[in-house]
This record gives sequence, structure tokens and C-alpha cells, in this order.
Amino acid sequence: MEKTFTDPQVGRVLLRKNPRARRITLRVSPGKGVSVTLPLLAPYRMGIRFFESRKDWVLEMQEKQRWRLKDEPQPSPEDIEAMRAEAKRILPVRLAELAEDYSFTYNRVRIKHNSSNWGSCSRKGNINLNLNLVRLPDELRDYVLLHELCHLKYPDHGQGFHTLLESLCPDHRRKEKELRKYRIF
Repeated sequence: MEKTFTDPQVGRVLLRKNPRARRITLRVSPGKGVSVTLPLLAPYRMGIRFFESRKDWVLEMQEKQRWRLKDEPQPSPEDIEAMRAEAKRILPVRLAELAEDYSFTYNRVRIKHNSSNWGSCSRKGNINLNLNLVRLPDELRDYVLLHELCHLKYPDHGQGFHTLLESLCPDHRRKEKELRKYRIF
């Protein structure tokens, strides 16, 4: 369930109800704009009030993003579709190879165009991978795939998860740090 409204300074604001949301959240994304996520039973006017109470922060974030992105070319829809095709061709095959090498079993894999993460793993064993992974060097791509495979055994980022990831990818801390240098389009 979604509604939109237009703020004269910020532009279009998406109000989205999510049955899993426990609180109201606000996001500012260069590609997707401003969105407010509300719990299912919260009225939309609460989302608007929440946005208005943080409007100065939203404007500040939009300005920072404009400044940061001004020199970076944005991919066209055609570029994104080309990345999606390449991701569908490469990522499931590599994930299957790593899963077999390290004796992991997952349910299914999907390629998505997420704006905030490189991958995710559900408790049902489904793995989602960001199509932007094809832009990464092979070693960082494999790190992300191993990270998600480790979530099959440990769904959180607790000690067990890190011990397992360390055993499969001994320099994972360095790779995690290196990954932060890359931006998701």
C-alpha cells in the first residue's frame, strides 16, 4: 500500500506501508528519492508528520548526495538491463560453485536491483544478489557470495557467523573494508 505527496522543497515523497515495519523510517536515496515506511496500522498522516519533523535532515542529505554524485555518471536504464543480464548469467553459476565447494545448500537465488545492500539471505534459504555485483572485482564478489552463504547457517552477524566466514575467507575484514569503496547504483 503506497501513497505519494509532493513537498515544494523536497519533491515527491513516497509513503509506503509495510506489515513487517515496527516503526516509522525515513530514507533518502539518490535513485529512488525520499520514502517513508510505516507500520501497516499507522495512518499516512503520521508518516507525513514524521517527514516534516525531519525535513531539514532530508534536505541536507539530498544536498550531500547531489554534491557526491555530481561527477559520477549515472547508468542509463539500458546499462542497468545489461548489468542485469550479465548478473543472471554469472552470479547464480558462481554461487552454485561456492555452495558446492563449501557444502552449503540454498533454496533459490534471485537477482535484484537493491539500493542499499549487495545481497541478503532469508531464513527460508533464499539468496538475493544485487546486480551491481558484476561491477566488483572477482575477489570482492566471491566475498559477498560467501557472506550470504554463511547466513544459511548463521542468520545473524554473531560470533558463529564471523568464525565460519573467517574459516572460508581469511581476509574477509579487509574485503569488507574494500567493498565500502564501491557504490551501488
